Amino acid sequence: MSTLQRTPLFPKYSDHPSVRCIDFGGWELPVQFSGIQREHEAVRQQAGLFDVSHMGELFVSGPAAFSFLQKMTTNDLSKLEDGKAQYSLLCYPHGGVVDDLLVYRLAEDHYMLVVNASNTDKVVQWLHDHAEDGVHIDNASSRTSLLALQGPQALSILTQATEAPVSGLKAFHFFSDVQVCGVKALVSRTGYTGEDGFELYISADDAPHLWTELLRIGEPFGLVPVGLGARDTLRFEAKLPLYGQELSEQITPLEAGLGWCVKLNKGEFIGRDALAKQKEEGVPRRLAGIELIDRGIPRTHYPVYAGDKLIGEVTSGTQSPTLKRNLGLALIESPYAELDTELEVEIRGKRLKARVVATPFYQRPTTTKGGSPS
Repeated sequence: MSTLQRTPLFPKYSDHPSVRCIDFGGWELPVQFSGIQREHEAVRQQAGLFDVSHMGELFVSGPAAFSFLQKMTTNDLSKLEDGKAQYSLLCYPHGGVVDDLLVYRLAEDHYMLVVNASNTDKVVQWLHDHAEDGVHIDNASSRTSLLALQGPQALSILTQATEAPVSGLKAFHFFSDVQVCGVKALVSRTGYTGEDGFELYISADDAPHLWTELLRIGEPFGLVPVGLGARDTLRFEAKLPLYGQELSEQITPLEAGLGWCVKLNKGEFIGRDALAKQKEEGVPRRLAGIELIDRGIPRTHYPVYAGDKLIGEVTSGTQSPTLKRNLGLALIESPYAELDTELEVEIRGKRLKARVVATPFYQRPTTTKGGSPS
């Protein structure tokens, strides 16, 4: 039997008596510390601290790093400057997704890629398979930890932990070599919850100290540790995709509603021809928000019907902890994705009434977002 991988913070989980860990893609990670509902509400109302050290961090450097990544990713890397990050995707030639990722420009010839944990080995191999002269790829995942501080009080907490001018950090920008609680960190402002927040990339050896100190500093602000359960409900409400559900080898970025980060006019990149053809001919499927009218909760892979016609399936769904509505994201045939279209979701052999609703389901009530992804 294979042994599950653990992050450097695993010993800290036991500080919380109600913690419950699960096998998450080969990692032993907490699904909850004190309860999914409580943790979800804390992030929406105060702040939450996430251990996401299982994510992959890859450094791509060398004189050909820019041209290489420009050909590998869907977004336009020329829009980046030092200290700025970008959401992007790696695609197969047929348009399906290898992985979605963040690209950080550290210097003109030096980038950090942050990829999904379950895809790290696949992405490393994919990059090596297409690497060219003048490109160096360094998988730093095992020596890097990542903490995410999210919620309305995240900025207040972080300003107590560092002298760096983090209040002026725009969305999808970052500071390198920042001292946070005496620990050297790269601090970015992206997020995966729909709230304001920060990511702290640190040495794996420094993770336990920083985790402990941030929880101590954040306690008066309502900071709590947050597990995978609330991480999923938070990102779901904000319609942020999860690889393997809203994105996959069989689902293109255009179908997933991510056309804004597919820059067809930037030049050649892997998957461009297939995506350009799909855009020209019309996207056959679209990711749509649905709400159950009948009593029930739409779950992943539940079939979706329009009359007697099977038109797709649910990719993610839950009872929204914030909105108290039974909501889902469904990949369905495009003609049925218009708002207020009446559909049915099959749950345990019974079809329940549903309708197409606007997404994202939740947007935070502030207008000072500090920027937008590029």
